[in-house]
Amino acid sequence: MEKYSCEKHIDQALDMFVAEQKEFPIMDKVNEEKKLSTKCSYCEEPAEYIVSSK
Repeated sequence: MEKYSCEKHIDQALDMFVAEQKEFPIMDKVNEEKKLSTKCSYCEEPAEYIVSSK
């Protein structure tokens, strides 16, 4: 499972991941190439972070 998040929604992405997956996620920065084309899962802003499982 992966969730993309902007700076504003990172707390919500982490909380939702833990609630759904019942494990602590890994949080990484989205690379510059992918940042331009990847939107936040919660709004239309470009994604800054990717929250995923191990």
